[in-house]
Amino acid sequence: MKRRRTTLLPLAALLGTALTALPAQQAGAEETEQVRNGTFDTTTDGWWTSNVGAGAAEGRLCADVPGGTVNRWDSAVGQDGITLVKGETYRFSFKASGVPEGHAVRAIVGQSVSPYETWQEATPVLGESADSYSYTFTSPVDSTQGQVAFQVGGSADPWRFCLDDVSLLGGVPPEVYEPDTGPRVRVNQVAYLPAGPKNATLVTDATGRLPWELRSAAGARVARGWTVPRGVDASSGQNVHSIDFGAYRTRGTGLTLVADGETSRPFDIGTAAYERLRLDAAKYYYTQRSGVAIRDDLRPGYGRAAGHVGVAPNQGDTAVPCQPGVCAYTLDVSGGWYDAGDHGKYVVNGGISVWELLSTYERELLARTGQAEKLGDGTLAIPESGNKVPDLLDEVRWELEFLLKMQVPAGQPLAGMAHHKIHDEQWTGLPLLPSDDPQKRELHPPSTAATLNLAATAAQAARLYRPYDAGFAAKALSAARKAWSAALAHPDLYASESDGVGGGAYADNDVTDEFYWAAAELYLSTGEKAFADHVLGSPVHTADVFVPVGYDWARTAAAARLDLATVPSRLPGRDKVRQSVVKGADRYLATLASHPYGMPYAPAGNVYDWGSNHQVLHNAVVIATAYDITGASKYRDGAVQSMDYVLGRNALNISYVTGYGEVHSRNQHARWYAHQLDPSQPNPPKGTLAGGPNSSIQDPLAQSRLQGCVGQFCYIDDIQSWSTNEHTINWNSALTRMASFVADQG
Repeated sequence: MKRRRTTLLPLAALLGTALTALPAQQAGAEETEQVRNGTFDTTTDGWWTSNVGAGAAEGRLCADVPGGTVNRWDSAVGQDGITLVKGETYRFSFKASGVPEGHAVRAIVGQSVSPYETWQEATPVLGESADSYSYTFTSPVDSTQGQVAFQVGGSADPWRFCLDDVSLLGGVPPEVYEPDTGPRVRVNQVAYLPAGPKNATLVTDATGRLPWELRSAAGARVARGWTVPRGVDASSGQNVHSIDFGAYRTRGTGLTLVADGETSRPFDIGTAAYERLRLDAAKYYYTQRSGVAIRDDLRPGYGRAAGHVGVAPNQGDTAVPCQPGVCAYTLDVSGGWYDAGDHGKYVVNGGISVWELLSTYERELLARTGQAEKLGDGTLAIPESGNKVPDLLDEVRWELEFLLKMQVPAGQPLAGMAHHKIHDEQWTGLPLLPSDDPQKRELHPPSTAATLNLAATAAQAARLYRPYDAGFAAKALSAARKAWSAALAHPDLYASESDGVGGGAYADNDVTDEFYWAAAELYLSTGEKAFADHVLGSPVHTADVFVPVGYDWARTAAAARLDLATVPSRLPGRDKVRQSVVKGADRYLATLASHPYGMPYAPAGNVYDWGSNHQVLHNAVVIATAYDITGASKYRDGAVQSMDYVLGRNALNISYVTGYGEVHSRNQHARWYAHQLDPSQPNPPKGTLAGGPNSSIQDPLAQSRLQGCVGQFCYIDDIQSWSTNEHTINWNSALTRMASFVADQG
């Protein structure tokens, strides 16, 4: 997505008078110290303080930290004027203590001026005796405006922080990052369906076949066979074998595979885990809601105050102005879902997410194996449960109402168009609850892509909400028509690639696919010939839209094609539309069969995309849709098997879904699921999908640890790795869609 930046708050701007600054030293090829007076032998010269009483004490800097602060940066100690050299490796080390014990300090190296980027961050929990801490990172930039800071606020009670031997040593050898991949037998760590495919991957130097055993939780052998050598897997650089134990269909828990002297992580054979995951993946959205307090009784441990409702310190979303020069009005754009780990809300990413969740429900209504009641009223434990409307529709409506608010009002220039996004004027830092966000909020210019996202999803909503709320369905359809007309009148208003401060740019300069998608949804909901003519006349209609990397927020033609193939209509040539889906699924199946890790994703040049995990799942959705069209078991099995990769059968031997599998992602980039940085906060809720391997490793942490990574190894489960480990609403919609499909196959 190329859109995230982790930042420091502008500490220097918040400070009073800084203490005496000393000349910075230039880092060189030899080890060079960048911190001045880091030993505090007699004074604290060269260090500033903010909202603490600090001084030299027994050769240390000790600060009395006041209680009652909210954020880490409300109290801090630091030094500016640090020089860093791009590509240089640094060791950031210090000794620190806290009395009483148990307080956390946010220790950072970053930029002291806008845009306040963070290049290294750690949050140790301090004991009463001084412990030593050391971290190595590589600077991604040249800068003479670096900063070392220790943020110590956020405590209800006062405490004493002491610091010594602070060092930022340049020219050190980079650390070699070696992820712990555990046993060499890689399995779906969650569950295999009793009547479904069961495959695993063995990493081994052996070139000949090897025996394997399937063992029960008690250790008894229940099946055995021989591995199939596959050679070197390009996506991981590993020599691997495949294991197929699909003939074993007995339900059980805690099973393991044994091969080449290695025992896999445990897994189940059964359906219960997918029934849970179907709901957990959809429950994720409630804690992403903006504009409402999250109830702790509904999500224990995740309760929080309402975000962006205008309660100090945040400025709220109820009367948001445009960026300077964009418009002369304000809009109430409260509500909706926070897009990801930040506080932004984006129409284009909201659009694909709404479509996928509504299509998940629509599939349950239409498919031969669909079970709509599984996502019905009372299933998701949300405030609307019990209102006789399916819970998934209630949850999606929270976002739909926001999307409708983003439409330019009548009487204004560009009326009917949709603003591209709304977010903070500047990037915020981590951790930061939505209710504590102090930034100014801004509407960004309308775009054709956003307008067509609104047209498509509002039209889709019109047919699905009509049985439950005819008034809302009519409102949605009216908005869709207005958006369609506005987009036709303004077909080339594109979001700027450079509009990425405070939030992601989400730029897309080809909206042919969005026109096709919007026309398709309007046709399916109205049956009107004008929309059918646009569908049939679009160059996208006969194009191959099932590309290797899959569909996404910027590639929406597949959304149209899948719905045209499955939602009943009288579209001329509908059989060819359905055949195109099956042909696309055949190619994805071929990719899966040839891939040693059994997934329908093999990007050109082994260059994994941002959010590769959801691309795997989106390709699986196409395979699953081919099953719904044809009933052929090969498509069912291929779609089911595709889940294995995200649930543990991968080179890193990790489940990318929080709370699922013995070893799973839990430190996704997030401002209010920031347990890694703030022990008082939770990890992301169970059922949250991590973005996954990203060959471009854009964030500083990934760049410092993953240089030269191969395909599947371009991932790290760390909150600072926003390019490999973020969570987003459109990635979880892919998980929801596939978890629901697999649960239906049990």
